[in-house]
Amino acid sequence: MPPTAFLKGKRISLRALSETDADGPYIGWFNDTEVCRGNSHHVFPYTRAAALEYIRSAAQVRTSLILAIVLNDDQHHIGNIALQDIHPLHRTAELSLVIGERDQWGKGLAGEASQLIVAHGFNELNLRRIACGTFGSNVAMQKLALRLGMKEEGRRRAAVFKSGICEDVIEYGLLREEFNESIK
Repeated sequence: MPPTAFLKGKRISLRALSETDADGPYIGWFNDTEVCRGNSHHVFPYTRAAALEYIRSAAQVRTSLILAIVLNDDQHHIGNIALQDIHPLHRTAELSLVIGERDQWGKGLAGEASQLIVAHGFNELNLRRIACGTFGSNVAMQKLALRLGMKEEGRRRAAVFKSGICEDVIEYGLLREEFNESIK
């Protein structure tokens, strides 16, 4: 049985990853070129063994908070979200997410999940800065970063190679005080 909700929103909850997730559609997401078009996945085949290794390590590491995104109504696992590279001295982290279930795209669920984890990062983990980087072609993530109140901070030109082309990575950042101001 999957773990209970760690953070709960109106339509989705965030919970710890469970080994049972490796038996669902999870593996297929990272073998799907369209799901992985705007991220660094889909370079090597993703296997159940790799998923299990990742899930087990996610439960042990304290420099990342990696959570499953599930629908509240049926607990269907639709994606993952994380605060990664949490630095205790600098009090910074990197936001990353994937909505693997294509039928859930465009419904605002990534935004709801991001609001939950960003608020948790600032309010409970005492972070002072959360950043994210996304491919120049990943317009959905760029819009999400701006909706979260992130500021575009720069562009790393031709920083990644994906699907036969070099892509820029656009960097965004959000400070705690900016987030607190945006929720007033």
